[in-house]
Amino acid sequence: MMLRNPVSSTLSQAFSAVFLLATLSGVAAQEYGAPFDCEPIVDGVRYDLTGLKGLQLLGWEVHSPPSKFIDELRFDLCGILQPVGGRSSEDQCPSGTVACLTKINRKSSEGTDRITAVIPVAHISSLDPEISHLSASEGLSIVLHGPSYPSSPSTLIPQSLKVNLACAESSSNPLLVSYEHGQVTVEWSSRGACKAHEEHPSLPGDDKEGGSEENPGNVPIEHVGSGLGFFFLILLLAFCAYAALGAYHNYSVYGARGLDLIPHRDFWREVPYLLQDVVHHLCSNVRPRQSGRRGYVTV
Repeated sequence: MMLRNPVSSTLSQAFSAVFLLATLSGVAAQEYGAPFDCEPIVDGVRYDLTGLKGLQLLGWEVHSPPSKFIDELRFDLCGILQPVGGRSSEDQCPSGTVACLTKINRKSSEGTDRITAVIPVAHISSLDPEISHLSASEGLSIVLHGPSYPSSPSTLIPQSLKVNLACAESSSNPLLVSYEHGQVTVEWSSRGACKAHEEHPSLPGDDKEGGSEENPGNVPIEHVGSGLGFFFLILLLAFCAYAALGAYHNYSVYGARGLDLIPHRDFWREVPYLLQDVVHHLCSNVRPRQSGRRGYVTV
């Protein structure tokens, strides 16, 4: 009988769980489509909201002795929520949920939670993002939609998540403001809500002759600064490699120490004199031309 290594079995199970989770996430994304694009362009202005990626957990509590009621909101503005560990599938929002509102009843004496409602307020199957500028300040108003939820057996109320994202120098924690008529409202401030880049659409006459005010002749501009810097960087790296390899060769072959480690030391010692001769030669060629222009030569 073959005995199975318990460590190998545990690792195999862990890898299988990770692979299954990644597969389910990929299937959800392929089935319903991509989540909200966190680099939107609104009225020709590009915003960068990628710094807001990740799970956000917020809520409020209402004390009603001997128990209290908790509204827990979990959302990921740029992604899809993952299942909550330790909760049964019936107590969680379905796969592909972007924002999930969970209503919990907690009795203090028992210390147990009873989940009374699980509401997918935003889901990628019906996300349909609505983005606009805030009216009172600089920033964005983002509305993400979800499926209808039965508030009563005869009524279906469409759900949505509204995030009022204000421009600020530093980010703040999101705040759950309200849940009314099927819409969860969150107030948030972040530097990502500030204007990042303004997109200038090409005008019909931009491709004609005449160019712009900065370039009237419409002459192609060649940017050589970066190429020149790259050339000198390569030159510097090549010289450093030459010095390092030469020093290692002199040390390992000849046992050199100190200045003797410099490769081709005699050549580098003569370089200043060679430069001096070149400068002297150039100056001697220039001086006769300058003296010949001053006037007549004495006879």
